Amino acid sequence: MTDAVARFGLRRMTARDVFESHRAASPLELLFDLVFVVAVAQASSTLHDLVSEGRVGPGVLAYLMVFFAVWWAWMNFTWFASAFDTDDWLYRVLTIVQMGGVLVLAAGVHDAMLLSDYTVITAGYVVMRLAMVAQWLRVAASDSVSRPTALRMAAGIGAVQVLWVARAAVLGDEAPLWTFGLLVLAELAVPVWAELRGRTQWHPHHIAERFGLFTLLLLGESLLASANALIDAIAEGEHVAELLWLAGSGLFITAAIWWIYFAREQYDGLGELRGGFTFGYVHYVIFAAVGAVSSGVEVEIDELTGHTEISDAAAGLALTAPLAVFLVSAWALMLRRRVAPWVSVVMVAGSVLVALAGLLPVGEFVAAALVMTGVVVALEADGARGATRRA
Repeated sequence: MTDAVARFGLRRMTARDVFESHRAASPLELLFDLVFVVAVAQASSTLHDLVSEGRVGPGVLAYLMVFFAVWWAWMNFTWFASAFDTDDWLYRVLTIVQMGGVLVLAAGVHDAMLLSDYTVITAGYVVMRLAMVAQWLRVAASDSVSRPTALRMAAGIGAVQVLWVARAAVLGDEAPLWTFGLLVLAELAVPVWAELRGRTQWHPHHIAERFGLFTLLLLGESLLASANALIDAIAEGEHVAELLWLAGSGLFITAAIWWIYFAREQYDGLGELRGGFTFGYVHYVIFAAVGAVSSGVEVEIDELTGHTEISDAAAGLALTAPLAVFLVSAWALMLRRRVAPWVSVVMVAGSVLVALAGLLPVGEFVAAALVMTGVVVALEADGARGATRRA
């Protein structure tokens, strides 16, 4: 078996060492992330369009549904690659196939969110997931220790994809929302069920780095939205002061999100199975919130330039609500056990103040930026006190 594998230029797909030093993201993983950012950008842009048109509820729901497909496919590959990245030609080809699925998914985002037509997006999603089935079958054929888990993963993923296709083919645009929720629960349950047969050997430092890198790519969308505010101010020559304030506040908000997310190391909580699942699953909320911030900035631009019919409060909340969700989820997952109680109070209170800032008649983005800055100051003060005590 080993000779046959080597003859075709392949490597045995066995679990990598969880204590491997200097484990970092590979160039292929970075390329993989860039393709996913295309899908996130489509989802965020369409959310902006829907909110500006006054279709806030349907827009947010559609965004969360589409974002699940993006996040879940990305996270599954990331966790798999952390344990079984062989970097041979077949591994690369299957990864590129997944990237093709992402592009198909991105092409279907507009119709899915605006017309409730999930045909194209389902096709792209299934392509990504079936490529993962092939990867897990390679593991089952190569690694006897990981085989029970790999076979469960392959069988579980494959079965759920059949159900996704059946949902799209049989029910189409009329598929009730509960069917989507049921299949989401099935997707989330597959790794839990599979890992009961043996834990996948992911690398804690590598996982923490991968999630951090994807957060940075999402923040790039917010920086682009701030740049758009500057561009509009220069091009139109109207509302210049307000747009400049928005652009500056958007930069401060993006920097604050970065500062808060990377305020403490996260790899130490990723060694155990429960900690790994919690870290990965809660990141759906964190990633979706960060991805929606750029949409909120764009909605604020529309409100300032008179290109939307929604109220000032609704436009403000389009920016401050995802910020508040980010603050709460980042605190609960990443900081609650790593900061002093008073900092936790600041973060929770700060999330409330950020959300309420959206209701201000003017300057809501400035208020949100100030609150976010206050949270960063509190985190740094707590970090400095901790360093002094250790010294």
